[in-house]
Amino acid sequence: MVEAVQALRGLDLIGAGTFIAEVGDLTRFDTPRKLLSSLGLTPSQYSSGAHRHQGGITKAGNGHARRALVEGAWAYRYPAKVSRHLPLRLEKGPPDVRALAWKAQLRRCKRYRLLSARGKHVNQVVVAIAREMAAFAWAIARTVPLASSANPTATPLIRHSSYRRRRGPGLRRHLRARYEATTLAPRAKQAPRRTPVRW
Repeated sequence: MVEAVQALRGLDLIGAGTFIAEVGDLTRFDTPRKLLSSLGLTPSQYSSGAHRHQGGITKAGNGHARRALVEGAWAYRYPAKVSRHLPLRLEKGPPDVRALAWKAQLRRCKRYRLLSARGKHVNQVVVAIAREMAAFAWAIARTVPLASSANPTATPLIRHSSYRRRRGPGLRRHLRARYEATTLAPRAKQAPRRTPVRW
């Protein structure tokens, strides 16, 4: 599922791995609206009698997954295109996932331009794009089988205990080091560089 979600523009290995590790199985939600509620991306509502007012997002859900989506939503500031890295992530995916990812990219790039033309604040536009990213990730998850059902002995990429203890700038380095230690071959150690002595 992590490989399938990487078909979306703005979600690389770390972003998709963080999103799936925090949310889990996306197919357990019946509708995308329930997924958005668990992420805290739904607008807050203040109602009294016949009056109804909507405010900012609730932020009542998973903060790590919401941050990964919002960071990835900034990639839709630019026009829709196929970059160098995206085909490498899409070559292993099924055709349905690739078609859905391209449809999502066209829709969100257009929506970003429309909301910006209306005078919306850039943060509000990015959060609106992140909402649609989560909905399209739910649609992609419905088309691919779960990795746990295909290989029950597979070990998770990220452990929740070590992930929650680390926050801030060292989080990405920690996830990259764990991925290289569990998946990639160990790298050869390089000899330490010696600083020349100046007399």
